[in-house]
Amino acid sequence: MATRRKYVFNPTTFMYEIHEEPKSHRIIRTVVFVVVGVGLAWFYFWLYTSVLGLELPKTVRLKKIHARWESKMDVLNRRIDVYDITLKGIEDRDDDVYRSIYGLDPIPDEIKMAGYGGVNRYGYLDDFGASPYLKSTLKRLDVMTKRSYLQSRSLDEIKEIAVQAGDMISCIPAVPPFNPAPGSYHLSSPFGYRSDPMSGSHKFHEGQDFAAQKGKEVYATGDGVVEYVKFQFTGYGNEILINHGFGYQTRYAHLNSVTVGAGMKVRRGQLIGTIGSSGKSTGPHLHYEVILRGNRVNPRNYMDLDMSVEEYQAMVDKREEENQPSRPTSTGEILRRRRAVE
Repeated sequence: MATRRKYVFNPTTFMYEIHEEPKSHRIIRTVVFVVVGVGLAWFYFWLYTSVLGLELPKTVRLKKIHARWESKMDVLNRRIDVYDITLKGIEDRDDDVYRSIYGLDPIPDEIKMAGYGGVNRYGYLDDFGASPYLKSTLKRLDVMTKRSYLQSRSLDEIKEIAVQAGDMISCIPAVPPFNPAPGSYHLSSPFGYRSDPMSGSHKFHEGQDFAAQKGKEVYATGDGVVEYVKFQFTGYGNEILINHGFGYQTRYAHLNSVTVGAGMKVRRGQLIGTIGSSGKSTGPHLHYEVILRGNRVNPRNYMDLDMSVEEYQAMVDKREEENQPSRPTSTGEILRRRRAVE
């Protein structure tokens, strides 16, 4: 075995003598030194973290970085909350107003959220040790991106329909079916479930009843074509159904008289009949329905009963003027116009 030579002073002979140390001793001494060093390091680590409760500098630095990222994620999620509320408001307006006006069905939530439920789309983040908070935020961003895209497509669709429709606004039943002069009517049976005035049973009332004096004029609430006129002693009595197109129809029932016929084109504000008590009725009133794509909807959502008498009468007068037969221009009128030009 190789040995290591070194000179050692001998106090007896007062001379330096060669002393040979086996290599194994040096190895043992090195091993002992390493073991003792590791043991001391572990002891100080245990004492620093477990006994004193302190954290290592690297841990402190990582925690600070983690805290900064969490604060950034919190800010991002708060902004997403604001954007989500804003987008939800746009979606609700689109479904309840814009799409409803143009006779379009609302976009179902299942379509808005399609592709984001039941599938682990973000499993790849687990390989990077991503936190659930990060995955939740990423999912919210993806959902909002898709919802925004669908909303954009919906508005594009409405724009195309609006361009094609042209005069659609005038076809929507958007005014009361009579001049809402204060004191000239009162709301009797509302839309929805009620106690039937004839049988007393609890039934769904498909329209809005307006009690008024017999003979009060009834006007078309939107441009359209009279689909049919019925005269009967039961049910709705004397009844008019107008097809306005774009999924809208209106029904006027229990009339006293009718001034239009099937197939006739009518304009908003045009006289079509008078209030009566024909059919199954307990007194003079108008039963008015708004039908959207075959479904009865609340007529009160399509009219403004606070509309001024003057504004309503101006609309009626305009329709009467339009329906006046044109008269040939007299010779005197021709000469008057020529003098005015000269």
